[in-house]
Formats: sequence, C-alpha cells, structure tokens
Amino acid sequence: MQSPGRQEAPKFADAFDGLPVSPADVAAAAARIGASIVRTPVLTCRGLDALCAAGAEPPRLALKCETFQRTGSFKARGALNAVLQLCEERPDEARRGVVTQSSGNHGAALAWAAGQAFDGAGIPCTIVVPENAPRTKRAAVESYLAANPAGGRLIECGPTLADRKAAADRVEAEGAVSIHPSDDSFVIAGQGTSALELIEDRPDLDVVLVPIGGGGLAAGTLLAVKAANPDVRVIGCEPELVDDAARGFAAGWPDDEPLPTTGAPSVGDGLQTCLGRWNLPIIKRLIDDVRTAPEERIVAFARHTMERAKLVVEPSAAVTLAVAAASPDLAGQRVGVILCGGNVDLVAFGRLLPAPR
Repeated sequence: MQSPGRQEAPKFADAFDGLPVSPADVAAAAARIGASIVRTPVLTCRGLDALCAAGAEPPRLALKCETFQRTGSFKARGALNAVLQLCEERPDEARRGVVTQSSGNHGAALAWAAGQAFDGAGIPCTIVVPENAPRTKRAAVESYLAANPAGGRLIECGPTLADRKAAADRVEAEGAVSIHPSDDSFVIAGQGTSALELIEDRPDLDVVLVPIGGGGLAAGTLLAVKAANPDVRVIGCEPELVDDAARGFAAGWPDDEPLPTTGAPSVGDGLQTCLGRWNLPIIKRLIDDVRTAPEERIVAFARHTMERAKLVVEPSAAVTLAVAAASPDLAGQRVGVILCGGNVDLVAFGRLLPAPR
C-alpha cells in the first residue's frame, strides 16, 4: 500500500550537504571495486510487467539482477568496498582481520571480500552465526571462509541478537575490525554502485524500487539515483510485518531516530532489521515514499519471478515486485527494480507455496 507520508525529495544543488555519505563516495566505491564485482545485467520480462499491472497499463520493469552478483547478492559490493577501504587507509588494522555477526548474505559477502584483500592475499575473517541459522547460508559462509588464504572461522552462538553481539564484541576486543551489514559509510557507498550501474544503463527511468531493511542498499541507491536525476522517484519496499521504515516515514521519523523493528518473522528475512544512524539521514532527506506488501503477495511474486522471468530470487528481493503490483501510480512508468539477491533455500521456500489443487 502507499504510505500517506509521501514527501518531495529536494531538487537543489546542495541536497547532499551534511549527509554522512555522498554521491562522490559511491563513485569512488565503483572505481575501487569495479574490477572484482560483476556488473549485473538489467533484464526485462513482459510477463512480470503484466502481473504488476495495478493500473490502466502495466509498468515497464527494468530488473537489476543482483542475483548474479558475487556470493549471490548485492552485499558483496558493500563488503568489498569496506574491506578495500580499510586496507588502503589502515593496513595494520586490516591485517588483524574483520568480524561481523550475520546469518545471511552479509556474512557470506564479508567472508568472500576478506579473501580479496591485498591482491588476493586476504585478511583473517570471523563470522558469528546463530545456532538456528539456515543450513544453506551457513554452508555458503563456510565455503568462502575456507577459500580465504589468510584464514577464517565461523563462531556459533545462541539465537538472540544479544548472543550474536556479545560473541562479535569478543572477537572485536581481540583486535578485529567490525564491519556492520548496513550501518557503515563504506558499506552504504558500495551498495550504491548497483543503482549507479542501473541508472547508467537505463537513464530514462521514472521510478526505482528498492528493498529497505537495514537501509544500506536504500541509502546508497538514493545517493546514486538522485545525483544522476533528482526527478526519478525512489520508493522503499518492505514487508507489512516489519514496517518500521514505512511507519517512520509516515511519522517524519520523530526525534531523528530509527524506529525499532517489529520483531515479527517475515518471509523477507533479509529485511527484518531496522534502519541505522548512518543511513537514516540519507533516507529521511531523499526518499520519495516507503510502501509495504503482505506476506502472501511477496511469496507469490518470488514464485512468479522464477516461473516467468526464470530468475531465482529471495522473497526479500520479490518485495519490490509485490509493491509494484499494488501501485496503480506506476502504470505505464519506466520502473527500475533492484532484485537484491537470489540465495534461496528451495526446500524451505517450497513449504511456503500453496498445495497443488
């Protein structure tokens, strides 16, 4: 549904003044990581266009396929930018290693990125994962850690956020540098390179739809898109069950603080975190709207994307299409859609589908 709090993004030269990350940082990240990441394709699918026709005519979707990125998601961009920046500016600290707590795509991305540091010599990497982490994602993290020439380790902890933080804090106290999944200036800049490529490949877009969870991808997307063309609307998309960004947007983010997440489980498990202090000022100033989609529509569009476009996408990626399908104002518009990742546990996803009749 459309948020009642829609705002007009600033359209003046100093729109980015005072923000913690700038469009120049995104451009610098693109130069830094360009040789190591994939410039992912932008694809079209008339079948998906038709399924998203909530208005008089279907939107014309341009699908930015981060499903084909290293480690299977956009997270490789931000993780690599943060690691390479660390190696450039603080090489002695970098050699002591990096750490994060993640049971999902950021953990795999950082494990991979650490192995690319210092021209492939790598830096040590520790990934803290909860004991209930999905088997497929844990296996991916382990494989990237094993390939790191400088070594890596996976630390299992209890299932709560407090457990995860405590375990990561212990590793950081030993000298490792913590790389946050989304609330980090270099991560934000790296994530923005996806939209930078999108807007270069499709300069005629009217709208960009981006998933919004922790806010790193959304903030980076806003910087890239609004610097290229401030008239392009950017709409954040999240599940109804974890609508902290939509509620914050509608309320004007009182006290300049991110709202806490609802804590509700969602099929869009990658979007269950709340915004952070680095990305909130960017999102608050530049975003045009935040819209939500119900669980059943998110699942349906993950399935539709696999069946119609032949693209394997996570529910966290399909939330953009689920929002498009309920947005009549997108009729006939040229709509860029960032499909953020394709790391799907197909067995678990199959359980979400309705039984055949």
